[in-house]
Amino acid sequence: MNSTPTEETFLDEEEAVPQKRKRPFFLKRFLPKSLLGRSLIIIITPLLLVQAISVWVFYDRHYETVTKRLAQGIAGDIATAILLLEDAQTPYEKANVFQLMQKTADLSLTLHHGIELPPVHWQPGWSVLERRLDQAINDQLIKNLNADYQYEIDTTSLADQVKIQIELDNAVLLVLVPSKRLFTSTTYLVILWMVGSSVITFGVAVIFMRNQVRPIQRLARAAESFGKGRDVKGFKPEGATEVRQASGAFIRMRSRIKRQVEHRMAMLAGVSHDLRTPLTRMKLQLAMSGQSEDTKNLQTDVSEMEKMIDGYLAFARGEGREQTASCNVSTLLKGLMQQLSFNNNPIDLHIEQEINIQLRQENFKRAISNLVTNAQRYGSHVMMCVRKKSNDNDEFLEITIDDDGPGIPEEHRRDVLKPFFRLEQSRNQATGGVGLGLSIANDIISNHGGDLSLEDAPGGGLRARITLPF
Repeated sequence: MNSTPTEETFLDEEEAVPQKRKRPFFLKRFLPKSLLGRSLIIIITPLLLVQAISVWVFYDRHYETVTKRLAQGIAGDIATAILLLEDAQTPYEKANVFQLMQKTADLSLTLHHGIELPPVHWQPGWSVLERRLDQAINDQLIKNLNADYQYEIDTTSLADQVKIQIELDNAVLLVLVPSKRLFTSTTYLVILWMVGSSVITFGVAVIFMRNQVRPIQRLARAAESFGKGRDVKGFKPEGATEVRQASGAFIRMRSRIKRQVEHRMAMLAGVSHDLRTPLTRMKLQLAMSGQSEDTKNLQTDVSEMEKMIDGYLAFARGEGREQTASCNVSTLLKGLMQQLSFNNNPIDLHIEQEINIQLRQENFKRAISNLVTNAQRYGSHVMMCVRKKSNDNDEFLEITIDDDGPGIPEEHRRDVLKPFFRLEQSRNQATGGVGLGLSIANDIISNHGGDLSLEDAPGGGLRARITLPF
């Protein structure tokens, strides 16, 4: 008879199939981690894109058009000067041409006789100005004057002038053109306007985004403080509607948790009174019943019941009404270790530095006491180390408690942190306890926003590791 596979079998088969991991977005590692940084990236990216398109349109349409017209004007003046020089017969007439062009066109002309330009035809570079001047001079000299003049254009050697050399008959005409005739101030004004507007827009965006992010940061700090068991005072909803809704939900959640804790405390106070009253009456009746063997056994049972009730109440009481306060961990632990140490089971305490942290001192002492008592019960030597550590820009307090006992099997380490779980299954409290010591310690550490883990001690036995955030 074939058996049908159970749900666990299907789950095991699904888990056995390797899942294809999604590759992370390659730019993710370069993105800012904070909401403010990512919001600014969202604003800056389209802003830069728009500015880049604007610059391209400006240079492609406006700047090149203006440069082309200015270059055509210069080329026309040079063509006029060449025509006048060709008609001039005497040095006096040529000097008049030079003066005329200086006054009317602001061009400085000089004739150098007996020299020639290189035979290789000059080619313009990447400069828009060189390309436009080359095109304009080529049009004016070759097309309009019907002459193949050799020429060179130099836009870089002189600071405030552009040098143009044109080879004529037995001479080279040197033309110095003021840069102001080839450049327009509109270019700089447009660039200045674009850069200035971008900076102003970015500054306004930073101011507004910081104001939007602050309420989220306050909510995160309030939630973190509440998670560490600290009282959150003065927190109120602020910011955008969505942030206010989240803040309001947090406040309502905090109120419900507080009401639940208060209700539990009130109920436990009544349970404590109701249970202790009949136990006290039973103890009095047993005390007046003599000292027979049966009476002693009943007295022992009643005492165990009292201890069990105390353990139950201590676990259910949790953090109680104690408020957090700044505490010197070194001083607190030194005093506690003096109370817990005795001759046949010493405690070695190693503290690397003085550390102050927000704690509920009595609850914290109860958690440490439970862990140390558990270590003393199963080991002959207990060692405690206290140090301050950091990880990913977060600082935390680390306390390790090692013993040389038999330890706890790895498969039971999570179970022993649960209420009423005992590795020793008898009801004898001298050997197994009530099963609440580690649970109470774990509950207290969790209420402080920390973590309690059980590991193998380096020298054998069990290590209890406590981490508490500052």
